[in-house]
Amino acid sequence: MTVPSRHNGQALDRGQDLPDLRPYLEGGNPLLIVLSGPSGVGKDAVVKRMKELGYPFHFVITATTRPPRPGEKQGVDYFFLSEEEFVDLIHQGELFEHALVYGEYKGIPKEHVRHALASGQDVVMRLDVQGAAAVRSLLPDVILIFLIPGSEEELLQRLRGRKTENVATLQRRVATMREEMKRISEFDYVVVNRDGLLDRAVETIAAIIRAEKCRARQRVIRL
Repeated sequence: MTVPSRHNGQALDRGQDLPDLRPYLEGGNPLLIVLSGPSGVGKDAVVKRMKELGYPFHFVITATTRPPRPGEKQGVDYFFLSEEEFVDLIHQGELFEHALVYGEYKGIPKEHVRHALASGQDVVMRLDVQGAAAVRSLLPDVILIFLIPGSEEELLQRLRGRKTENVATLQRRVATMREEMKRISEFDYVVVNRDGLLDRAVETIAAIIRAEKCRARQRVIRL
């Protein structure tokens, strides 16, 4: 039997269903956040700075079939797999996305993301624009953040500063960048990563994640 109580002169039905408040009180459901944007915009720099500042996120590590370079560590820089192991993951549907780059496979395994989400950790991965779209097609509740430079000239200076591309390659990257910038509307948020203001970009991303934890309709990631 429902026992009514009195509050401000009105009866309260203690048997009335209330929404589950635990996600809001306990920090919300774990989120999957994709940082994307054109080459040279600073995706790697943002992730590195977030790690340095101690943000309690699970940062996704890419799997690759290329051999380790000097100083690279298994499970820290990449997951180094044999081609047979990588192809098995493809056949099992255990990759968010993958590509064959200069004769070597690279991709994002689902297993470690699944384990991190199950433990309650928010997950951050960095992907190119095509990879971000692939993840959204699999997981509609993923948060897509598009990083942009302060200006096109800033981005050009960063690419030139790498000194790893010849003129033709640089021109192709610029053309690709301009096409990718047209896809901003496919993303949930845009964050400006200006030269010399990396911490501001990182704090903006952290603020987005905090705000997402307060959503009335919580995002739910199921793998």
